[in-house]
Amino acid sequence: MSTNVRPESMARITTPELAEAFIAEQIAEVRAQVGDKKVLLALSGGVDSSVVAALLIKAVGKQLVCVHVNHGLMRKGESEDVIKVFGEELDANLIYVDATDRYLDLLAGVAEPEKKRKIIGEEFIKIFDEEAAKLEGISFLAQGTIYPDIIESKGVKAHHNVGGLPEEMEMELVEPLKLLYKDEVRVVGEALGLPHAMVYRQPFPGPGLGVRCLGAITRDRLAALREADAILREEFDKNNLNHVWQYFVAVPDFKSVGVRDGKRYEGWPAIIRAVNTVDAMTATIEEIPYAVLHHITDRITHEVEGINRVCLDLTPKPIGTIEWE
Repeated sequence: MSTNVRPESMARITTPELAEAFIAEQIAEVRAQVGDKKVLLALSGGVDSSVVAALLIKAVGKQLVCVHVNHGLMRKGESEDVIKVFGEELDANLIYVDATDRYLDLLAGVAEPEKKRKIIGEEFIKIFDEEAAKLEGISFLAQGTIYPDIIESKGVKAHHNVGGLPEEMEMELVEPLKLLYKDEVRVVGEALGLPHAMVYRQPFPGPGLGVRCLGAITRDRLAALREADAILREEFDKNNLNHVWQYFVAVPDFKSVGVRDGKRYEGWPAIIRAVNTVDAMTATIEEIPYAVLHHITDRITHEVEGINRVCLDLTPKPIGTIEWE
């Protein structure tokens, strides 16, 4: 499968048996390509990079070096899950970089969305480059490129690693998933034994919560956003709403007056967005039962410091985009 064009005769991977056959084929191809050399992978914890990591661990074991950069803009528990699954359960050769302070210091006072994205992307490249420079004998760079990336962006998996990897890294690419669609990647991930929650993880923008903490990011508002978003995801799971394509909370940079414990209480609004889509070019709004919304509202306003209102975004795409920034 060295070509970048998916053969018309290639069967869709829809069953565990087909996934096992694909895994065996890719293990053989990776071993033939890599030999006894080392492979470097930016492991975001997203579906594609996680499946690539699990596949390459089966193929070359400790020859794979995974680098997970926590930019402080992850959802609650995500970096911890990466460490648990790959560092502990799969015994991966994992390098964990907590760059929270580095990122938040750079983002302090930056309100313009594209500038935030640029800072987050460029800093990722710097950190990944720094970590790669500490390693010896790295000959290959693994990426979670999948077939839609090749079709839509000529193979550049920019959204996967927050802006692409350093061009000066003169390494041969290892891309075992490059002919698969997202649904096939998930089937392969389950066959590899990855947790269901990781395999079916929602799409998450490269800049993470940085584009959901609207305007200039502050640590207190980011913390409130992370907790509110965790409550939303927990309640969607409990109420069997996790079929929704994407659901999240955004918190804007303004406050309104409220009342807590009989006293005036100023806080931010938490904006819930839940959309369904096939191709992300258009999106419709998921109808959330009012009883569930009331319970989510009650939990967020009582459990999350700094939030005193919950709003529901009912805007389809178009006219709205899926993300706010």
